[in-house]
Amino acid sequence: MDFNDKVVLITGASSGIGAATAIHFSKLSASLALVGRKENNLKRIALYCEKAKGIKPLTIVADVTDDSALERIVTETINNFGKIDVLINNAGVIAMGGLKTSDVDTYDKVMAVNMRAVFQLTKLFTQHLVESKGCIVNVSSILSTKVTTQSLAYSLSKAALDQFTKCVALELAPDGVRVNSVNPSYVKTNLLKDIGLTDDQLDLYTQNFVSKTPLKKLVEGDEVASLIAFLASDKAKSITGTCAAIDAGKSLS
Repeated sequence: MDFNDKVVLITGASSGIGAATAIHFSKLSASLALVGRKENNLKRIALYCEKAKGIKPLTIVADVTDDSALERIVTETINNFGKIDVLINNAGVIAMGGLKTSDVDTYDKVMAVNMRAVFQLTKLFTQHLVESKGCIVNVSSILSTKVTTQSLAYSLSKAALDQFTKCVALELAPDGVRVNSVNPSYVKTNLLKDIGLTDDQLDLYTQNFVSKTPLKKLVEGDEVASLIAFLASDKAKSITGTCAAIDAGKSLS
């Protein structure tokens, strides 16, 4: 696969799956627009990406829950590159708790990042993607369909994201724009640290998760990045509206 002369925008690119995806696309010669809240991390990832093929990414420090920031993301990307070919909606947050132990503020916070921002940013980029006959890849989760009592708001946001993927894929298909999602199981990133888990708690959670996963392994960030790149490539030109699980068999257990 080669993304030479392709402009790829990735939200949540300063860490985790987003950073792994940025690095993977840099090795495929993509021109990158990297969006994240943590400026130092974003610059570090951008520098790493530039070393791959000598192509300097555009970095945009922005909070995707801010509508004016979303408009700025679009403006800066188009002004810098003149187009966009691939939009990767990766930015996300998680919150633990079910109906009894969480509240509507938690719900609003999770939905604002995981769904509202995706809706708005995608809408703002739609005409540009139609012009380039581009594609969209959303980063969802197997928790969109796998039932749990531990993260209700997160599961709801990802279920909504899957439906968004399918509906928008159907709407934009006549325009030549493909829309898919990747649905990983737990990937060891800072996502759970950000909600307060200690290193010991994270290690215990990881060990327990792996023991109950059929392939007895975690999904790696670069594996998710490879699947995203495939779905964004011409090799997947007949694939749209798909929610592709990458979970080491976790959905089966």
